[in-house]
Amino acid sequence: MLVVVADTHAREESKLQGRTAEAVRGADLVIHAGDFYRGPVFDAFLSAAADLRAVYGNNDDAAIRDRVPEVRTVEYAGVRFAVTHRHRSGDTGLTMLGRGRDADAVICGHSHRPRFDDAGELPILNPGSHAQPRGNRPAHAELTPSDGETGNELDGRLVTPEGETFETFRIAGGAGR
Repeated sequence: MLVVVADTHAREESKLQGRTAEAVRGADLVIHAGDFYRGPVFDAFLSAAADLRAVYGNNDDAAIRDRVPEVRTVEYAGVRFAVTHRHRSGDTGLTMLGRGRDADAVICGHSHRPRFDDAGELPILNPGSHAQPRGNRPAHAELTPSDGETGNELDGRLVTPEGETFETFRIAGGAGR
């Protein structure tokens, strides 16, 4: 399973609770889309996750910025993701970033609002924030390889720390490749 989190905004710990903690600890791969906030939080995620791929966000300190990139490409189960915290040009900029990295989808953070939007050229996934939802529903995303016939597809869901799934989606791999 691939787990996607973002916007932890903590000083000393991961603030992982409930289903979010279980998912991060049980995942094959965890993507954090920025704004850990301080170095000890990044270290807590490194300890909790079997494999962590992260980018830094606009609120991350130098200790994090020195250890992870602003943008990266991550592949999981044949699906390629462009990962960044935010793009100043909104969804258009995110789509352009994804196209430039030959991605099947884009993962971002920053807004603290969980959403999956596949209305544009590339799907955009924002897991929201498990720790500081700022008026939104606290959430993370879980993606698992699909049982579909085409292969290279991930079934995804947005999940609260209490374990409630409130949105499901599918991302197909191999777009433009």
